[in-house]
Amino acid sequence: MPDEAGSGGPPATLEVGGEVEPTAGGPGVLEPLGEPARVEEKVLTTKQLAWRRFKRHKLAIGSAIILILITLMVILVDAISKYNFHELGNVLDSLKGPSGKHWFGTDNLGRDEFVRVMYGGRISLLVGVAVAASAGTVGAVVGGLAGFYGGWLDNVLMRVTDLFLSIPFLVVLIIASKLLGGSVFDVVILLAAIFWMPDARIVRGVFLSLKEKEYVEAARSSGASNKRIIFYHIMPNALGPIIVNVTLLVAAAILTESALSFLGFGIAPPTPTWGNLLSDSQPFMLLAPWLVWFPGIMILITVLCVNFVGDGLRDALDPHQRLGGHE
Repeated sequence: MPDEAGSGGPPATLEVGGEVEPTAGGPGVLEPLGEPARVEEKVLTTKQLAWRRFKRHKLAIGSAIILILITLMVILVDAISKYNFHELGNVLDSLKGPSGKHWFGTDNLGRDEFVRVMYGGRISLLVGVAVAASAGTVGAVVGGLAGFYGGWLDNVLMRVTDLFLSIPFLVVLIIASKLLGGSVFDVVILLAAIFWMPDARIVRGVFLSLKEKEYVEAARSSGASNKRIIFYHIMPNALGPIIVNVTLLVAAAILTESALSFLGFGIAPPTPTWGNLLSDSQPFMLLAPWLVWFPGIMILITVLCVNFVGDGLRDALDPHQRLGGHE
């Protein structure tokens, strides 16, 4: 006796946002007349779709792995090496090249360069993440209020934003850093004060678009408060551009802090950062070039990886983006 329709194998599965898996019977196998093909829809959530797109961005995945390894190294440097970043070494070991004893060589005071570069990376990454989080929060608040309420509030907030954008920030940073001092907190506050404007403009544009959507109008007509509309209906849909911009801000903050420290206006020694390590190594560029190589390479790798991750997040969080001909 012939089997019932569809009993010869598992039903076809259709994944929204993915590929359609063929039935077990293969191509050319037809369902009996009078019985519609059974199709099971597996609806992927927004997070699952974003993760699928992100996984297809090979550079972003590789960069994320490298960033995780760098982060683990700078956090666990005390467990990896027996040396301390401020501990003076043997004078006879000064300006020694990379070896099994000192992986990145030693500086002019005999200190282990690997520990100093890793500890400097801890400070530089801390500054980058703190600045991105602070500036992203301020920018999201300013842009969200301007875009949602519009009118005079939008005009005031955007004119303030334009005023900050017109200020030559490098000159202001140099003057302010000298007035406030060279602590990590001071540098974070200064950099956050000049990096929130682009995020505010992006969020404002997103809010202006989203507040005209049908679901927002439906929520407003049902009596939802402005607070509920902002946090439950608009903000979740605006998180994509915010996350991407905050990620890219990490790289910009690391580069700016390194430039300031290199010029002598950033975080003051003896606290090492990648920037002031480069500055301290200038007199020894020809005699001990490894003192320049390793901090510079760490800055280059970290900034590139952050930018690649940001590029992958942009593709993953954009529903209209196509990767490799899929989606």
